[in-house]
This record gives sequence, structure tokens and C-alpha cells, in this order.
Amino acid sequence: MSTSNLARDIEFLYEVGTLRYATRTWNQFLNPNCQNLTEHTLRVIWIALILAKHEGVTDTGKVIKMALVHDISESRSVDVNYVSRQYADRHEDKAIADTLGGTALNEEFLPIWEEYERKGCLEAQVVKDADNLDVDLELKELEAMGNKLGAALQPTREHVAETKFYTKTARNFWKEIQASDPHDWHRLGKNRYNSGDWKK
Repeated sequence: MSTSNLARDIEFLYEVGTLRYATRTWNQFLNPNCQNLTEHTLRVIWIALILAKHEGVTDTGKVIKMALVHDISESRSVDVNYVSRQYADRHEDKAIADTLGGTALNEEFLPIWEEYERKGCLEAQVVKDADNLDVDLELKELEAMGNKLGAALQPTREHVAETKFYTKTARNFWKEIQASDPHDWHRLGKNRYNSGDWKK
């Protein structure tokens, strides 16, 4: 049974709620439609679950927990982009310790975050791959809205695909994402045109 103070748990929940206001620093590159931190985390969870299934991971609960906590320190340490990372010392270890400290989740989730940071287990590698793949999905979505940043960053993303992914599944997913269309899920899926009341 937890010995945490319920008031401290509630403070934590309010802090987690602020992640929806934590814009990712992609916005600096003229991208007003970029995900906030909550939206990013949600999709990373789903990507990680899919990768985990393909990679034969049996403890998907651990994957979910790692994905949930992977960027939570950014409520205090803030997000950095590939330019600002050269100058920022974010002290993420201090941020995560203070974010979780005194909560009912501290004893369970701080070690999970630390294990994720080491990338020594398959679950952590899957979550990091998911974190990277979410960038490519978002670039495709921005491209569909007319934003040309994806084309400019293509060499960088190819470098990530060649050198930064841990799993074969992630490399295969990356290739599929490059040829994908963000609108296929609704255009080609079941809809009123092809199977509903407007079907001829």
C-alpha cells in the first residue's frame, strides 16, 4: 500500500494535465499545427504497442508504462528541438525525480523511466523507436497540409532510420511511412462512399 500523500498525487495529476499546453519546440520551425506533449505521448504509446507485438514483446504493460513516462519530465525540463538541444542542459533526472517525488507512482515509475533512459531492454528500445517514428508520422501529416519541412529534413530522417532505430520492425515501419498517405485511413477505409448510404 502506498504511503504517498493524496494531496501530492493530486498535484501530480494537475501537472500531467498541463502537458496539453506544453507545445513541442517544432513550433519554432513555423509549424503551428504541431502536436502538444500529450498528443505525442498518446501516439507513442500506440506505436510502441504495435512495434512490441511485431518484435515479440510479451510484457506490453511495461511498454505502456515506459511510453507514458518517457517524456513526462518535460513538464519541468521542457522539450528541445535539434537546434536547441545543442545549448540546453535540461537536468531531466532532477525533473523526473521532482515530478514523481512523493506520489503513489514514484517507487514504480522512477525505475521504469531510468530503465527507459538506459535503452538496455527491448521494451525501452521499442519505446524509443516509437518516439522517433512519431516524428515521421507527424512530418507526413504536415506535408499533407502543405508544409515542406519534411522534404527539407529528409536526409536527417534517413540518417535516423539508418543509425538510430533499435528494431528491424521500426526500420520497416519507417520505409512504409515514407510511402504512406495520412488520408488513406478514411479514404480507403469503410465510409459512406464505398459501403454506406452513398454507395452506388
